[in-house]
Amino acid sequence: MHHHINTHLFIIPKFHKEKLRDYTLKPKRKGMKPPPTSSSSTSNLIRKARLSPYLFTLLAFILFVTVLYGQDLGCILGQFDLDVIPNRPLPTPKKHYKKLPFSLAEKESGCDIFRGKWVWDPLNRPLYQESECPYIQPQLTCQEHGRPDRDYQFWRWQPDGCSLPSFNASLMLETLRNKRMMFVGDSLNRGQYVSMVCLLHSLIPDDAKSMETFGSLTVFTAKEYNATIEFYWAPFLMESNSDDAVIHRVSDRVVRRGSINKHGKHWKGVDIMVFNTYLWWMTGLKFKILQGSFDDEVKEIEEVSTEDAYRMGLKSMLRWVRKNMDRKKTRVFFTSMSPSHQKSIDWGAEPNGNCYNQTEMIADPNYWGSDCRKSIMGVIGEVFEKSKFPITFLNITQLSLYRKDAHTSIYKKQWSPLTPEQIANPVSYADCVHWCLPGLQDTWNELLFAKLFYP
Repeated sequence: MHHHINTHLFIIPKFHKEKLRDYTLKPKRKGMKPPPTSSSSTSNLIRKARLSPYLFTLLAFILFVTVLYGQDLGCILGQFDLDVIPNRPLPTPKKHYKKLPFSLAEKESGCDIFRGKWVWDPLNRPLYQESECPYIQPQLTCQEHGRPDRDYQFWRWQPDGCSLPSFNASLMLETLRNKRMMFVGDSLNRGQYVSMVCLLHSLIPDDAKSMETFGSLTVFTAKEYNATIEFYWAPFLMESNSDDAVIHRVSDRVVRRGSINKHGKHWKGVDIMVFNTYLWWMTGLKFKILQGSFDDEVKEIEEVSTEDAYRMGLKSMLRWVRKNMDRKKTRVFFTSMSPSHQKSIDWGAEPNGNCYNQTEMIADPNYWGSDCRKSIMGVIGEVFEKSKFPITFLNITQLSLYRKDAHTSIYKKQWSPLTPEQIANPVSYADCVHWCLPGLQDTWNELLFAKLFYP
C-alpha cells in the first residue's frame, strides 16, 4: 500500500523581524517593567520563537504516522465485537472506519445484541416450517425423524435494552443481487448456511432456484437475482487430512502449515464471507501440524498446543482475507464456537446424561459448559485485536449455551444402523453437537443480518 505524503506539511514557518512585535510581552499590572527592547533581546526572542529541532522532529514523525496509518488504526480499533468473551474484558472503542459495505444504519448505541435472554414467542416463531424447506439435510430434520415436541422452535432471542431488527428476506435477496455469499467451515457452518437458504428460498419461484454440490462446494442459486449462497467444506480452513466433504471421519487429525490457498482459491470473488472453525481442533491438549506436504514420503509432523495450532489457523485466515477481500466492497464475518451439551453434570443434572430428552433450556445466565474452551475464546480476542481488516465477530457462544433443548439428539438420519445396545440406551448415540432446523441457527442468521445492515 503506497501513501502519498504532502511534503508541504513539513516546511518550518519563518518568523520575520517585522512580525516580532506580535510576540513581545506587554506590560502587566502596575509596578511591572516592560521587557527591554535592545537588539540582543530581539535576537534572543527570535531564537525562542523558533521550533526546537527535537520537538519539530517529533511532531513531524507523529504527523507522518497519522497520515500513513490513520486508516489502518481506525480499522484496528473499531471493527469487531469481542466484548462478550468471558474473563476477557476488552475495550469497545468508538468506530473510526468509514461506513461498512451493505450497512444501512448504525445499531442502537450501547446495544450489545449478543447479551440478552430467550423469550417465548409462538406468534412469530418458527420463521419457516421444516416441511416447507427441501434443502435441510436429513441429519437436521428432527420432526421428520420423530421428535415428539416442538417447543425448541418457538424461542426468540431478545437482546438486553434493544431489539433485533426483523429478518427481511426481500432486503437480503436484493442485497445479494449479482453477488456471492459464502459460508466456509465445518458442518455447524453448513447448518447456518442451510438455515439462510431456508429463510430466503420461499420468495423465489421453484423454476428460478437450484442447489448443486461440486465436491467440497455446495451452491444455491437464485437465478432471477443472479445471486448465489454457497457452502465450502473446510473444517480447519487450511488443508488437512479431513478435507473430503463426505469421508472425513479421521481420528488422527493433521493440518498442513501455510496451506490456506489450497481452499482459498475457491473463495475468491465472494462478496459476503462467513467463516467458522473450532470443533475439529478440539482433539485434546495437543495438535499435529504438518511442515511439508501430504505427498512427502517422510512427513515432518510437529505437535503443538491446541491454542497455538488454532492461533495459526486464525492468522492464516486473516492473512488470506487481507490479501483477497476488498474492505470497501466486501464483508467478512466469523462465527464463534458452537457449544455442545455432552455432559449433563455441567448444568447440575445427574451424571451420565447429555442433551437427550432435554426440552427446556438452561436458566443460569452465567452458565458455561466444559466443552467450550475459554482459552480458545482468548486466542480469538488476541488475534482479532491485531487485525487490520474489519472482521465482524458473531459471538453466538453464550446465547447457544443455554439451548440444551435445541440439538438433534436422536431425531435424525443415522450414519449407520443402530445396534440393540444403542437402541436400549439412547444417550449413547444422541447427537449433542448439531441443531434442529428450524431452530437455534435461524437466530445466528438474524444476528448476521443485524450486523450486516446495522453494524
